[in-house]
Amino acid sequence: MHILFIGDIFASGGRAIVAEHLNRLVTEHRVDLVIANAENSAGGFGITPLIAEELLSLGIDVLTGGNHSFDKREIHDYYEHQPRLLRPANYPPGLPGNGVYTGKARNGVPYAVLNLQGRAHMPNIDCPFRKSDELLQALDPQMKIRFVDFHAELTSEKMAMGWYLDGRATAMIGTHTHIATADSRILPRGLAYQTDSGMTGPYESVIGVDKDTILRRFLTGLHGRMEAARHGIELHAVLIDADENTGLANSIERIRLSKQL
Repeated sequence: MHILFIGDIFASGGRAIVAEHLNRLVTEHRVDLVIANAENSAGGFGITPLIAEELLSLGIDVLTGGNHSFDKREIHDYYEHQPRLLRPANYPPGLPGNGVYTGKARNGVPYAVLNLQGRAHMPNIDCPFRKSDELLQALDPQMKIRFVDFHAELTSEKMAMGWYLDGRATAMIGTHTHIATADSRILPRGLAYQTDSGMTGPYESVIGVDKDTILRRFLTGLHGRMEAARHGIELHAVLIDADENTGLANSIERIRLSKQL
């Protein structure tokens, strides 16, 4: 079974390159399940119902989120109507939306996607490690394919989560820092791991934001309006091959594509 995970889709440039390449990637790699982090897809901050529907219509099966999941007011009610849009599961009870989605892939294999958020240098929310235990224990044991998007700041926290989930999930891919890491591997008990998938968006920037604005902030300490950059658009993703009978990963491969001129 082949799983494609697309890293943080950032603003219109990120959405455009996904639209440009997704169908070809699915066909060439015989992808059965497409997952993407989309919490920055609306101008770099948050997501709207219209953009969520746009991305799902492209062929993405599940959208994951992070600390910007609730930035847009209009998305709050939408969470209750679109279960394929996730927000971190370890936010406090009572908020709209869910952090886990179960479905069947294109090849008919059942799967679960879990969305968790770290706590180091992030909002003080519930423990992602204990929440992962709760979510995994609640799944049907026959549902072997289990993908985790861990949206976290520190590489150490992501690595710790990878070891914690090894043998209990198919893959754990980190998001949030927008810089792809060169550590994709299969852990000893069969978990596909990468500390950060990287951003799908403008790389002539500072993690997606207009670089002149950020340089001015570092040089002067003054905060200006942060606008999404527009140039150097790239798609960053990982392709995972998994055994649908055991749920263990066989391989993980990084994908990097540039927008055609």
